Amino acid sequence: MELTETLKNTLASKKDMYLTVRIVPKSPYTKIVDVMTDGSYKIRVAAPPTDGKANAALVRFLKKELCASDVVIVSGKMDRVKLIHLKTA
Repeated sequence: MELTETLKNTLASKKDMYLTVRIVPKSPYTKIVDVMTDGSYKIRVAAPPTDGKANAALVRFLKKELCASDVVIVSGKMDRVKLIHLKTA
């Protein structure tokens, strides 16, 4: 099963979860690409890491792909490693 589908199903069953992500900004596409050995998810983001563009693109992507009603960056707003809080309605 694809990583996006796995996360989407987990969120749907829990309604509320935290996710640690490692983002790679300025990538050619936006996609969840891997699960790291520490359990975090590697996500490529097409937007550059300036003026919050990569963070905004990450939030939009997670809302759309995981059908989340609320996505909040809890920590790591200025880092590549972020703690994300996801909720569904």
